[in-house]
Amino acid sequence: MAGKPSPTQLRDLARLRRVRDRIDREYAKPLNVDELARGVHMSSGHLGREFKRAFGESPYSYLMMRRIERAMALLRRGDVGVTEACFAVGCASLGTFSTRFTELVGMPPSVYKREAAQVTAGMPSCIARQVTRPVRTQPIRNGEARVSVRT
Repeated sequence: MAGKPSPTQLRDLARLRRVRDRIDREYAKPLNVDELARGVHMSSGHLGREFKRAFGESPYSYLMMRRIERAMALLRRGDVGVTEACFAVGCASLGTFSTRFTELVGMPPSVYKREAAQVTAGMPSCIARQVTRPVRTQPIRNGEARVSVRT
């Protein structure tokens, strides 16, 4: 059984939660690990190590997952194109967005838009979000995990 966390560990965990909350709130803004680290008075290396230890993935991976999840919701609506979804969630490059989307979801965003609209037709959005949420399944590069769409 682990001992009681030290005051330093508790302080770091509180800072990590602030970083995670900021990513959740500001995912569409330009964010980078250096800026996130400065915001909680940590070095970027320390933030990266501790964030991964606490939440199982790097701050960048967490940010991209949030962006892709939001893009998936936009694409499911059907009235937003891939390029519009890309920029709406804070990605600056359509190529990078499409590559990460494909890595995380298992299909390109254009295919997802077409297929998700068919799969979720008539479903309330809260149910559609649960059914189509990415699920981490296997490691790919740099310790990240591949995700697939539940259908």
